[in-house]
This record gives sequence, structure tokens and C-alpha cells, in this order.
Amino acid sequence: MKNAPFNRTEVLQDRQGLKLASYLSLGTAELPHDISERLRVARAQALSQRKVTPLGSARSVVANGASAALTWGHEEGLGLWGRIGVIMPLIALVAGLLLINTLQDDNRARELAEVDVSLLTDVLPPEAFADPGFVQYLKAEL
Repeated sequence: MKNAPFNRTEVLQDRQGLKLASYLSLGTAELPHDISERLRVARAQALSQRKVTPLGSARSVVANGASAALTWGHEEGLGLWGRIGVIMPLIALVAGLLLINTLQDDNRARELAEVDVSLLTDVLPPEAFADPGFVQYLKAEL
């Protein structure tokens, strides 16, 4: 899986931040207690005032290449025409499957009717009806 360019820059920034934090942590062990306490309080204040980045909305998720199915029930997501566009292929698939089933049933009924017509119109000896290969013979003749 390839990383997007913005993901790589975020990873590099995180690595740089971890390196910087480790260098700063190494130096705090040698500081006096009062300075380390002031640094701890300043760190707590900085963390409390930091900006929390909001999670991406559904539109931003879709814009970044995620699935459009994530927005199905969300008010920012697909409109009426978008939902119709999603449902129409499913409806076409079901209609096609029903049409294929109907055509196969009709073809099978037509084949059986041809066999029945052949049996009823031909003058055959009674022994022919008892023959197991008789249906294959009729199919080969038709």
C-alpha cells in the first residue's frame, strides 16, 4: 500500500518530534528540582491550550479516497440523485436475473412441448416408449 504524500510528511514530523523530545528529556535529569517543576507546569499549560484537530467530515473522507458508502446515512453525503445512482445498478441486476430465469423456464417448457408433440403425432410401436434412450433419440431427431 502506497502512502499518500501528506501521510509521509506527518510521519516525518512525528519522528522529528520524538527525537526532539528525547533530547530534551535527556537534559532534564541534570536540572535542579525547582526548574524541572516549572518546566512540568509549563508543559501542562501548553498541553491544555493546544488546538485539538477535529476529525474529518464525511466529505473530507470521501475526497481523500475513501468509500462513498461511508456517507450513506449522513446529511453531508449523497443527495437524492446520488442515492438513485447507487440503487439503479442493483435494480438492473435483479431485473436481469429475473429475465434470465424466465427465459430459461420458457425454453425448457418449449423443449418438453416439442418432445410431447413428437410422441403424440408419430406412429410408434409400444416398445419404443419403454426404451430408456428414446428421449435422446427424439432430441436428436428434432
